[in-house]
Amino acid sequence: MNPMIPFHSLLLLAALCLLLHTISATDGAGDLLYIDCVEQCEKTGCVGDRCFQHCKFSSDGTPIDGPWYMHEPLYLRWKQWDCRTDCRYHCMLSREEERAKHGAQPVKYHGKWSFKRVSGIQEPVTVALSALNLAIQFHGWVSFFILVYYNLPLRPDKKTYYEYTGLWHIYGILSMNSWLWSAVFHSRHVELTEKLDYSSAVALLGYTLIISILRAFNVKDEARRVMISAPLIAFVTTHIMYLNFYEFAYGWNMKVCVAMAVCQLLIWAIWAGGSDHPSRWKLFVAVVGEGVAMVLRTFDFPPYKGYVDAHALYHATTIPLAFLWWSFIRDDAEFRTSYHLNKVK
Repeated sequence: MNPMIPFHSLLLLAALCLLLHTISATDGAGDLLYIDCVEQCEKTGCVGDRCFQHCKFSSDGTPIDGPWYMHEPLYLRWKQWDCRTDCRYHCMLSREEERAKHGAQPVKYHGKWSFKRVSGIQEPVTVALSALNLAIQFHGWVSFFILVYYNLPLRPDKKTYYEYTGLWHIYGILSMNSWLWSAVFHSRHVELTEKLDYSSAVALLGYTLIISILRAFNVKDEARRVMISAPLIAFVTTHIMYLNFYEFAYGWNMKVCVAMAVCQLLIWAIWAGGSDHPSRWKLFVAVVGEGVAMVLRTFDFPPYKGYVDAHALYHATTIPLAFLWWSFIRDDAEFRTSYHLNKVK
């Protein structure tokens, strides 16, 4: 296969990602009917026939009968819904129902689509898919651990012959961490969970870029690994600190993430095109699949039936890709171990 084919395809995907990201939906938070609904709800504690206990205040502004969250079921208390967020949520659903009756297109409210909660979870489908991705990553990491330490021969000092074992262990931990915070964030959108989700994703992207360089160029010397990794780690760390402590710039973060993703996919595609690795076909499939997933991640459309949007579809596509990726990693461990054992003989 010509390695330039995935190269041009990825450049096209990158351009499409940036183009789709610039397309934004109208924000319904400026709708006068929506604003009036929220204001009335905060005064009366009701939206239509639905009323909220934690919207009832005494004359001094404190909730009646103690903190509002004590009136919620135990499994909802940690989410800390307050009067304003509940009013916004139900007014949003009410307005979207009215808009649908008049044939109007869905709009975003405060930058978010109108998802329907399930047991207090804001995006139940995305949360379930994030949890499934977490399980796949855990399974992949454990199966890799068992392979290199129990199924493959070890050196006399009990270390693995595979020189990238430690790097993939770190990858597994960062992947599981990223999917964990993804599930938490999509359960409840607050500033803390959002920053943890985005920061974890950026850290994972930065690390996978590093590991793509080290593996593709077969960098085994520790000093060279440090020289290559240090500037990238410094950049990713600075970017995460910028997002968390200076400005949470969505547009800038998207450009950084797309750039890092495209760079590593190009590296893997070109390396696989010129390599005799027995599992290089898995790399090609993973590269194309990740490119499609990247488009879904930046694409934007209203959630179908209030549950499934482009981001949920992105999470769905990464499940088989994660399984395939860990399969390649295990194959690579066997390939490199066999190479070293043949050298010893």
